[in-house]
Amino acid sequence: MRNRADHQVTLVFIRHGATKANKEHRYLGRTDEGLSEEGIGELLSYQRQGSYPNVDCLFTSPMKRCLETARILYPNLHPTVIPEWAETDFGQFEYKNYEELKGDPLYQAWIDSGGTLPFPGGENREEFIARCDKGFLKICNELRREESATAGIIVHGGTIMALLSKYCGGDYYDYQVENGGGYICRMKGWGEGTICDTILLHFLPDSC
Repeated sequence: MRNRADHQVTLVFIRHGATKANKEHRYLGRTDEGLSEEGIGELLSYQRQGSYPNVDCLFTSPMKRCLETARILYPNLHPTVIPEWAETDFGQFEYKNYEELKGDPLYQAWIDSGGTLPFPGGENREEFIARCDKGFLKICNELRREESATAGIIVHGGTIMALLSKYCGGDYYDYQVENGGGYICRMKGWGEGTICDTILLHFLPDSC
């Protein structure tokens, strides 16, 4: 029988392309906004530079900005949608930016906490990480059947931070990434229905 440790599975995490709200530095969570023309152009530019590796299968958040990114970067693949990978619920901060929030005492308290307090009317970090992990374990159970595979994962910046801080160590904010950027990770070992570890290998694209 093949040892599970011999499986060669690579995960390509890519943050969706830019939207209008991203360029305006707004908290874009549950608002289902599509890509901006500028964001589409940036993705196509990165793609022409060869920034994105080939993948065998594709998984995405259910939100427009991720589905549109998947269609642009991997038009020949039909993605599996993971509902748990929707962006965090920013509650009262949704679709607002610093200039609009800077006089709000709730926002100041959140800033003073280093971003660890729950979003007022939204999620806390622990809930969000647990939700993202639930979706991740779904794809682990699917990928562990393969002897080798490269899986594309097109999601939100928050989803990437949640999963990589859990499985690669370090702080949540260590894994911030620009729109269209991401990380390539290799699976290392399999637990009983889950993974044991991942290793951060590379940041992409270089121009981000």
